[in-house]
Amino acid sequence: MTKQQSQPEQPPFGPGPTGLYRDPANGKIAGVCAGLADYFGVRAGGVRIALILFSLFGFFGPVLVGYIVLAVLLKPKPAHLFRDSDDEAFWRSVVRRPADTVSGLARRFRDLDDRLVRMERRVTSPDEVLRARFREL
Repeated sequence: MTKQQSQPEQPPFGPGPTGLYRDPANGKIAGVCAGLADYFGVRAGGVRIALILFSLFGFFGPVLVGYIVLAVLLKPKPAHLFRDSDDEAFWRSVVRRPADTVSGLARRFRDLDDRLVRMERRVTSPDEVLRARFREL
C-alpha cells in the first residue's frame, strides 16, 4: 500500500493584511494603482488621475519606471487576505489611523481602571460595611 501524500492546509487568510499588494482584480493594467489606493484608503480613480497628471506635467519617465518597478516587485493581493468583513474593517482602521487605534485602546483601559476604582471604593466604604452588618441581622 502506498500512502498518499497530504498537502498542507491553506492558511485561513493571507500573509499579512497590512501589506502593500498589486490588485489585478480591480486594476486596469497591472493593478498597481488599485493596490496603492487600497493601501492608502483612497479611491483607485484618484490615484490614476494623479498618475496621469504627474505624467502630463513632465514626470512621464519617472512615473513609468516607478509603475513598472512596482508592477514587477509587488505581489498580487491574496484571495483570502482577511477572515471576514469585521476582520477587514479592523485592519483597515489600524492601517489608516494607528495613532487613533492606540489612543482608543488607552482610553478604554482608563475607563476600565476608573470603573474598577469606583467598585473598590464602594466595596471598601464604611457604608458597605454597615449594610453588610444590617444584612446579617
